[in-house]
Amino acid sequence: MVLNYIWIFFFLIAFVVALCKLLFLGDTTIFPALINSTFEMSKNGFELSLGLTGVMTLWLGLMKIGENGGAVNYLSRIVAPLFSKLFPDIPKNHPASGSILMNLSANMLGLDNAATPLGLKAMTQLQELNTDKDKASNSQIMFLVLNTSGLTIIPISIMVYRTQLGAKDPSDIFLPILIATFFSTLVGIISVSIYQKINLFNKAVLAYLGGFTLLISSVIYYFSTIPQEQVNIISSVAGNIILFTIIISFISLAFYKKVNVYDSFIDGAKEGFSISIKIIPYLIAILVAIGVFRTSGAMEYIIQGIAFLFSSINLNTDFVAALPTAFMKPLSGSGARGMMVDTMTNFGADSFVGRLSCIFQGASDTTFYIIAVYFGSVGIKKIRHAVACGLIADLAGVIAAILVAYLFFY
Repeated sequence: MVLNYIWIFFFLIAFVVALCKLLFLGDTTIFPALINSTFEMSKNGFELSLGLTGVMTLWLGLMKIGENGGAVNYLSRIVAPLFSKLFPDIPKNHPASGSILMNLSANMLGLDNAATPLGLKAMTQLQELNTDKDKASNSQIMFLVLNTSGLTIIPISIMVYRTQLGAKDPSDIFLPILIATFFSTLVGIISVSIYQKINLFNKAVLAYLGGFTLLISSVIYYFSTIPQEQVNIISSVAGNIILFTIIISFISLAFYKKVNVYDSFIDGAKEGFSISIKIIPYLIAILVAIGVFRTSGAMEYIIQGIAFLFSSINLNTDFVAALPTAFMKPLSGSGARGMMVDTMTNFGADSFVGRLSCIFQGASDTTFYIIAVYFGSVGIKKIRHAVACGLIADLAGVIAAILVAYLFFY
């Protein structure tokens, strides 16, 4: 529903701006340009979707190996002590705990198709514990905000798009996204804990959150002390080493567990191919709308207005051109993906703005969509502080993304 209104908004605003240009500026080329942009963007969307097929097939094949080999289960066990403190209302050994951990672990590994069914199952189990069926419980809100904060270890889809759009090193945004999404998740946990009066000074919580914060802070401090050219090289090498280590770990663990690695890869690859084909109409739809919006000049006016506000307080405004992705992300995942692709297409995949749009895309998740789907699946009507905490986490992710992008790529 949200995407429907966004799609209509883009076309209507583009029409109004183009009509004003024709009537007041005498620009007779604007409407032919709008029509040409619809054909051009539909062609680009189709070609881009086809190009995604190979890389998406590869990565989802590898992810299926990790899933069948038990990587998700191991990750669940690692974070279990932390989540038992964040969800104090869930009885010990209740099945909801396992579903929550599996859902969040799948999200961290980029297994979106596995994460959503697990998330809906977890929300159903939490609803069974909920004494007021119309009102979201504390556990349901914490679970939802952890989803909307978008903590992801492997941003597969973003790296796939960067590959398709010609990035020299598609994984150079790996560490920046990891840092930005960590801060989004951390702020989300803190905001919900304040509302729900959860004690974050518990030893287990401090050990996990403090340890991760110290690690991320050390990475940021290290990169702030070395020359910019070394930042790019080291982050790229480190990111690729981590990614390849994860791949080897998935394969080795699956082999140790006597899983048929080849068949697992084929199963995941088939799923990747299917997803790539299904993306085509959605990607074309949003890219055409964004193309019309940009061609009319409406997006340029918005960006110039925001840039003026930041320049008036003497701030660097190079990040402003990437903000449409950040604005779109809480509303629509496909819309934000379209904005990210559009930004990389216009500015270049390896430009500062192109990379920042990718970090925005990976720093958080689609807050309103997740709230609608997860709460709607169990009939929750009173969502309490879920939206507020989700948007606070999103804002933290956006701010962290901007700061990290300047540190790594500016």
